[in-house]
Amino acid sequence: MATQNQMTDDQFEQYALGVLGRELGVDGLARFLRLYRSGKGDYTAERQQWLEGVTIDDIIADIKRIREEDNRQTH
Repeated sequence: MATQNQMTDDQFEQYALGVLGRELGVDGLARFLRLYRSGKGDYTAERQQWLEGVTIDDIIADIKRIREEDNRQTH
């Protein structure tokens, strides 16, 4: 079997569902999927609120900041 890092997203999803099914049983897996796949609220409306006033320049600055923080942590 491929390691998790080598799996495609589809392969990883199938693997993860298998693990959850083994650990939680059929009923637990069904409950988990119901909770996490159905979603709640109106994502589009909420996203518009989260991003209100955010510019492309803000996003670029955040990306650069995160990359710099990651570089500091790995060196």
